[in-house]
Amino acid sequence: MLRTRPAVRPLTPADRDAALALCGRDPARHLFVAARIEESARTGSLSSVLGHRVDGELDSICWANANIVPVETDDSARAALAERMRRWRPSTASVLGPREEVLDLWDRLARHWGPPRAIRADQPLMTTRTKPSARGLEIDHRVRPAWDSEVDAVLPAATHMFTHEIGYPPYVGSSRAYRAAVAGLIARRHTFVLVEQGEVVFKTDIGSLALGCAQLQGVWLTPRLRGRGLSGPLLAAVVDQVLDGRVGPVTEVSLYVNDFNVAALALYERIGFTTVGTFATVLL
Repeated sequence: MLRTRPAVRPLTPADRDAALALCGRDPARHLFVAARIEESARTGSLSSVLGHRVDGELDSICWANANIVPVETDDSARAALAERMRRWRPSTASVLGPREEVLDLWDRLARHWGPPRAIRADQPLMTTRTKPSARGLEIDHRVRPAWDSEVDAVLPAATHMFTHEIGYPPYVGSSRAYRAAVAGLIARRHTFVLVEQGEVVFKTDIGSLALGCAQLQGVWLTPRLRGRGLSGPLLAAVVDQVLDGRVGPVTEVSLYVNDFNVAALALYERIGFTTVGTFATVLL
């Protein structure tokens, strides 16, 4: 009796090009997964990426680790993915990505996983291809990539940002794992900061970089400096440097933001970002 191979199974290195091609259909929407796939070249493993196949051809994928992130999935793919992942709840922190895919996938998982911490169903995805300086905007030239020696200075800012944004701290007890993640971003020169008298007062990170696109995350300004009009020139400096090739060949910078964060939306629009889609995040 012939055994039918499952429609959903982990990818192998041989699937790398096909998986990146799926992400390349809309790089800004699928940047998180594209970056993880490109990073996998260092380990040689794509086991955290599930692939859905139709007639043997890869037609959609899903990053399936601490975060669940679907890419180019349709109804049948999401049904198959949900069946595969329905027992994974204890190891999952969030489901995120393009809104239609995320909310439908979550509807299928919720019956097995139970209630989430929160559902953020309307997160504008914004991009820009133009340097703010080319638009005549003010740039704060003090912004620079963080140094390796500044991990412990960046850590409190990163922790404050995460806690405020997500609603709970990034670690309980030892900070070792979170510190290592912060140090990794700094080592790749993916964390930009403004430091005053040894204190990090502004930071943002490049969370994902692939396919000529860089995604900003963790935009943070110390509370005592807010309301003074400083965020615009600071973030504009980051966008300028990224589009200048400071972290590699980049033609597009993206980010996504909660729809209720009106101040942030206005800031990003002033710098030149425009909305190109909508994300959703289910926090678990």
